[in-house]
Amino acid sequence: MKQRSVLGFLLIINALAGFAPSRIGQFDKSMDIGSPKLAGTSGYDAGRKEYTLKGSGYNIWFERDEFQYLFRELIGDFVVTADFELSGKGTDPHRKVGWMVRESTADDASHVSAVVHGDGLTVLQWRVAKGEKMRDPEDEIFSKEKNVQTVQVERKGAEYTMRTAAKGQPLQPVGSHVMKNLDGKVLVGLFICAHNPDIVEEARVRNVKIIQNK
Repeated sequence: MKQRSVLGFLLIINALAGFAPSRIGQFDKSMDIGSPKLAGTSGYDAGRKEYTLKGSGYNIWFERDEFQYLFRELIGDFVVTADFELSGKGTDPHRKVGWMVRESTADDASHVSAVVHGDGLTVLQWRVAKGEKMRDPEDEIFSKEKNVQTVQVERKGAEYTMRTAAKGQPLQPVGSHVMKNLDGKVLVGLFICAHNPDIVEEARVRNVKIIQNK
């Protein structure tokens, strides 16, 4: 009788383990934000230490967003760095990939994002508060350099700083912005948006580094 009880307990534990969420590299979860028409995915190749993001979505703009997001929660100051590469020629020149810090998974959540577009445009952009419309150029800081490879975001208190670098070059500052409502626990991760609801775009992300100072 005792053996049956132990066996039953082990079966329950195994069943629960099968439903436990598995980490994707250094991140805890991936999901589509804003319910885009076409589903996205995120994966990690441990051998190559490379993330592959596939995502659709109309845009990350106005008062709501649609994109694929691979993220984890962070508290305190941090620095995140990665090398980004959009796959192929793409369909829309404004397809985008990069780092995003977000208050929640709501499609109208406040966020600050370090973005590299398909046409090389590189920018730090943000939504001031939940439900607010993003504005051009009031909610953006544009990089003088295009076609960068490495993107870094650093948070100190409520201040966010973006740095970028072309392949083989040192990081250079793009700009900083204070987000007072993003100074506590936040979601931090990689994103991709096709800028076209009928297309799925792909990006590869390498050399991901997450340094946290609680």
